[in-house]
Amino acid sequence: MAPWDQMQLVQVDTTPPVAHVTLNRPDKLNALNRTMMRELTLAWGKILQAKDVRAVVLTGAGERAFAAGADIAELAELDAATAQALSKNGNDLMSGIERFAVPWIAAINGFALGGGLELALACTLRIASENARLGQPEVKLGLIPGYGGTQRLTRLIGPARAQEMILTGEPITAQEALRIGLVSRVVPRAELLAAADALAAQIAANAPLAVRWARQAVAGGDAGPELESSLFGLCCATADMKEGTRAFIEKRVPAFQGK
Repeated sequence: MAPWDQMQLVQVDTTPPVAHVTLNRPDKLNALNRTMMRELTLAWGKILQAKDVRAVVLTGAGERAFAAGADIAELAELDAATAQALSKNGNDLMSGIERFAVPWIAAINGFALGGGLELALACTLRIASENARLGQPEVKLGLIPGYGGTQRLTRLIGPARAQEMILTGEPITAQEALRIGLVSRVVPRAELLAAADALAAQIAANAPLAVRWARQAVAGGDAGPELESSLFGLCCATADMKEGTRAFIEKRVPAFQGK
């Protein structure tokens, strides 16, 4: 039996071309305890092994939360050494999602707080429902974000706005998150998964190598222009590039193979 067959707190569907991951602890607002973090790592591995998956949609079960942070009962028992190890494991998971071969789309319903927001920040794109509330409230518990929030939130919305969210610990609405670029779309709650699936399908229909390399170029930082030129050259050596340009000329839908 594969390890992911015994997962209870994370549901995974790897039906191509769009895989789905659901945080399944709605009675606890999908709080990220150790078990859920371990199962998210297993889900990551299962999707990595799946064939023909070109995008992933991540959401939380229930009507109230995407993920309302870490499990406070577990946090209360941490000492410095175990806390540092927990943070490192969480950072490793978030970095794995951020650098995954295909893009992850966070469909944020309800609360995305603390580690829940950090999980959404690790995704390539974020769509929020109208009832979403997003925040980094760790300072209210005598903590700081520990799963990459200080870094990714700052890169995404700038240091001044990120520090306001982190230092006050106050959540923001979905509309404010849209205004500052924390999410790319806000939709009615009933339309959230359909909107995320449509966006994922739109991405999945494009050339897989081009999508992957475009994401790498965006993340290139100071080396971005040189990296972009290099990856552009690689694209032009792929069969998908030849197929895409030929399909355009022939006025038909391209059949990309990821080659």
